[in-house]
Amino acid sequence: MKYRKILALALACTMAFPVTAFAAEEEKATDITLWTYPIGSWGDAETVDGLIASFNEAHPEINVTVEYLDYTNGDDQINTAIEGGQAPDIVLEGPERLVANWGAKGLMVDLADLWTDEAKEAIYPSVEAACKNNDGVYYEYPLCMTAHTMAINKDIFEAADAMQYIDEETRTWTTENFQKAVKAVYDSGQENVGAVYCAGQGGDQGTRALVNNLYGGTFTNPEHTEYTANSEENIKALELLSGMEGINFDASLQGGDEINLFCNGTLAMAFCWNVAQEKNNAENIAFDVLPMSFPTESGDPQLCGGIWGFGIFDNGDEAKIEASKTFIDFMANDENQVVESVKASSYWPVKDLGNIYEGDDLMTEYSTFVDYMGDYYQVVGGWAEARTAWWNMLQQIGSGTDVKTAVEEFTTTANAAVAK
Repeated sequence: MKYRKILALALACTMAFPVTAFAAEEEKATDITLWTYPIGSWGDAETVDGLIASFNEAHPEINVTVEYLDYTNGDDQINTAIEGGQAPDIVLEGPERLVANWGAKGLMVDLADLWTDEAKEAIYPSVEAACKNNDGVYYEYPLCMTAHTMAINKDIFEAADAMQYIDEETRTWTTENFQKAVKAVYDSGQENVGAVYCAGQGGDQGTRALVNNLYGGTFTNPEHTEYTANSEENIKALELLSGMEGINFDASLQGGDEINLFCNGTLAMAFCWNVAQEKNNAENIAFDVLPMSFPTESGDPQLCGGIWGFGIFDNGDEAKIEASKTFIDFMANDENQVVESVKASSYWPVKDLGNIYEGDDLMTEYSTFVDYMGDYYQVVGGWAEARTAWWNMLQQIGSGTDVKTAVEEFTTTANAAVAK
């Protein structure tokens, strides 16, 4: 009996080892990679390390390795990784890449299980619409958003008695008053009031918003399946701009160049602007900046927006996919974390979290413009080709080509890209 008991104990111990080994295997950490474009301080290692440390307090079983991208080489880095079968697990960017590019190519994971009924109820409808394709497949889970604005040099406008044409409280102005203000500034001796920059696609959201808002034109149809830039409203807007004294079509400038010229006082207004520009250039600005919505005939500005969030590349590893979803859910939904995740972007939440920037006068000032955010049409097909064709069109108009002819050529080129 004694030997039987010893044998039974030994057998029990032997059987226990595989169970222990299995449990250890279950607890083994999952390694995932996050590649992030420079969305505010999501491009800063110290900030992101802090965010990941918070995540690991809740989820020590998931290791996150970060790669920082820029907008010069980031797309090439990701495309090279895709071609080599080494795409990251998570990428932080916007719908034009996550939905309209990589999602359209079948490279992304459907995030439908993150888009619960509660999420759909909380997240702003215009943001939700941008995060899915026309078949209703979600390729992005959003974190933050902003509205791109324009800005004026308030000192110059005051000296020219042009502030009378602006509603400073709502930061709006009519198309007619925009013309009057530009004329007043130009007549005061400011030869370069504004520049329709068109050396490249950088900052092209500014010129698109300017043209579309002036007379209520659109860039695409509501379904985002066709470019509609050749509308009568857009042609009228471009004819107006090309004939205005003080507004120059400049083929030597991109958006970043225009910003520099505005900040040093050469230009009296900037069409490529948002809160990040004011923060980044604060030390170089010696005048009072007044951010503005784009002028409209209707008084209802429709600003181009930026929506940034997370997508997951389908690398075929279910454990990594689930770990990636856990990371996204924590950063974007955890009630103790989401505010810090959004504030790291220096933008605004995609759902009502209250005034997360209370006490910050600059951020509170710019929050006005989020209410003016219009249709997020950047998910239309052929986006890369259309952006190139857009600044080529502006160059043609600036060099004297008939506006309608140039716009029709742009629209034909852009819609041909959709059909590819």
